[in-house]
Amino acid sequence: MTDPATIRRPEHGNAYNIFILVLTILSLAIMVLLVLPIPENVYQVLWVYDNVICIVFLVDFAYNMSLSHPKREYFVHQRGWLDLLGSIPSLQILRFTALLRLARLSRLARISRILRGKNRKALIEDVVDNRGQYAAFITLLAMMLVLVVSSVLVLEFETVTSPIAGKTPNITTGGDALWWAFVTITTVGYGDYYPVTELGRITGIFVMFSGVGIIGALASILASFLVPDPDEDGEPAPAASSANPDPAPAGASSLQAEVAGLRAEIEALRLALEPGGGVNASGGAGSTG
Repeated sequence: MTDPATIRRPEHGNAYNIFILVLTILSLAIMVLLVLPIPENVYQVLWVYDNVICIVFLVDFAYNMSLSHPKREYFVHQRGWLDLLGSIPSLQILRFTALLRLARLSRLARISRILRGKNRKALIEDVVDNRGQYAAFITLLAMMLVLVVSSVLVLEFETVTSPIAGKTPNITTGGDALWWAFVTITTVGYGDYYPVTELGRITGIFVMFSGVGIIGALASILASFLVPDPDEDGEPAPAASSANPDPAPAGASSLQAEVAGLRAEIEALRLALEPGGGVNASGGAGSTG
């Protein structure tokens, strides 16, 4: 029997759990679309996305198995075997394995339970303390979602919807749709592929606005890595002197020198005007004899 003290369950950071949660929801949405009557080219691009997600889930399964001790703690007690079944790619020769996608509901329930069990205050503090990492993660996740959703939508609209008069659809395959979405979201816009339907152009507007925000966020994140904060440049702030806890502002040293000089001159005149100070009442030099 395994000693409870030696049991080690796979644990991940909040960002990792959120990523797997979003990817699981996306995979379930793709699973629903695959059973609907959709054009063949749209089905093909969804099938590619579904298998890419399967590869990610297989890597997640292997990672969880490596962190678990003993292995049956994750595989049996945490229903890792359902994660494995839901991660099997649906190859053309094994298309019946698409039915196993329902096993992903177990992963969705487990991660949702983990995130609900987190202290909300601790979760917010973690996001604030590591806001740079979360910003990069959320930006990349948003880019992935925009690419997937926009490529599927524009391919669906360009295939089913009637084009504008005098225009011929040129986005006809999944590869064309993904290339168009990637070029548009990066604000490059080669113009080799473009939507010719009203709904396709509305999708293009959505991708354009999303691309401006995503590229701007990535640029700011890159700048934060390249340019250090003022308090992190390795130069300690000048400490205040114990005799003068409130250091004078820059440019005041010359004024203080002038004031000190005036004080010295006034003191010399005061000594000279005193009786026996070397100046008589008539203003002449006093005798020393």
